[in-house]
Amino acid sequence: MSDTQFASLTLMAVFAHPDDETFGIGGTLARYGADPAVRVVLVCATRGEAGEISDPNLASPEDLGHVREQELRCACRHLGVDALYFLDYRDSGMAGAPDNQHPHALIQADFEQVVGKITALIRRERPDVIVTFDETGGYGHPDHVAVHHYTKAAFTAAADPSRYPEQLEAGLTPHQARKLYYTAIPRRFFRALVAKMQELGLEVPERYRERQEMPFGLPDEACTTDILVQDFWDVKLAAARCHATQLRPDSFIALLPPEVMRELQAWECFQLAETLVGGDEERHDLFAGLR
Repeated sequence: MSDTQFASLTLMAVFAHPDDETFGIGGTLARYGADPAVRVVLVCATRGEAGEISDPNLASPEDLGHVREQELRCACRHLGVDALYFLDYRDSGMAGAPDNQHPHALIQADFEQVVGKITALIRRERPDVIVTFDETGGYGHPDHVAVHHYTKAAFTAAADPSRYPEQLEAGLTPHQARKLYYTAIPRRFFRALVAKMQELGLEVPERYRERQEMPFGLPDEACTTDILVQDFWDVKLAAARCHATQLRPDSFIALLPPEVMRELQAWECFQLAETLVGGDEERHDLFAGLR
């Protein structure tokens, strides 16, 4: 965890569920979490109440949200996250699931209310860089897509003194983050994953085969900024193991040796969506132009 006494830059990541932060950009969070010049803030919209349960001994549907909150807190300790906030909505589940209709589901929430909550956190934490999902949410999960739209709107609203004036009356002040990035696992990763499994003679789970054939993940050419995280892969693995309820026995983390995964996940992909300081120009740093 960075020493906030010396931190001069702040990274805020906004995601939908516990584990989105680790399985998506855990290496990047660990890299900046270990940087004394950077403060890392994580915003999680739900507690993942509608997620799968890999082992019934770990949780029940009734207490899954509580268990996943503790899993996320465990992951944050590994990753060096300085501050964790929950927006306190409920996991909406996959598209078409009955959970979509739950009255407290994230996708049922009032748009302006959710944007207001994220705006308040931006004004409080004053991030230089904000990261969230791309417009597909990586694979179309309704909550991921919703968080993309909420965060994109809050990036603009936080700087506008006419938006949410009650926050200003309460002592917050407008804040303009300098960069907004989208992230998703790039399609090249799934091609490399399947190729490596085949090379090692492993049976490739059908869902990984499907991800090669359908638009899944960020297009390779959309990755404007790749972050080298190979030295932090062991930290990412430790954080991933915190999310035990979500680690299926046929996941690539379980199937492939750590040294292979360290190579496959050496880089994490980001798309620079908004910037007030120019492009990244192959500098492989989310704070390029800000240091």
